[in-house]
Amino acid sequence: MPARILAPLVGEPLPLDFVNTRPLRARGVAAPADQFGSVSGLQQWLAMEADRLSYVEITEPLRRSVIELREQTGAALDAVVDSLVPPQPTIDAINAALRGASSHAVLRWSGTGGYLEVIRDADGDGALLGALAEAAAEYLASELCAKTRRCEAPDCDLLFSQTHPRRRWCSSTVCGNRTRVARYYDRHKN
Repeated sequence: MPARILAPLVGEPLPLDFVNTRPLRARGVAAPADQFGSVSGLQQWLAMEADRLSYVEITEPLRRSVIELREQTGAALDAVVDSLVPPQPTIDAINAALRGASSHAVLRWSGTGGYLEVIRDADGDGALLGALAEAAAEYLASELCAKTRRCEAPDCDLLFSQTHPRRRWCSSTVCGNRTRVARYYDRHKN
């Protein structure tokens, strides 16, 4: 059985990290458990994203709302990867999450210069959903979105941002290495 990425990858733009927590669902691969299949799984992912998302106490209703937003964000990104227009219901769902969490920017100053900090006025649930929806909306509206690709490994469907023109896999050390080894084996098995 080929090695698979069992823990979610982090380090891509936040919307890609978010969508990549979905179980593998393409190419006939048996899907591992959903990273967000439990409150503790979602809490672990939030801990991995602590530099980009604030801590929020996860409840079961919030977990279900996060999964729904992930599916809508994933549908929008899947459409972009397939060179299609995202379905209007996915855009509407992202916009609804954005409306649910009011926020405003505050100028802060450090020793090296100014920066903007986004302050979320909503409660914990709305703040998390708003932050995820805001990241998705900003990414979908950015030039970087056009560089979103699906991993070329036959048993992986994770998304990544192709910031280097030769990048073909979500992880060169897992999917890339596994693909190169398989090609080598195929060339030398006689």
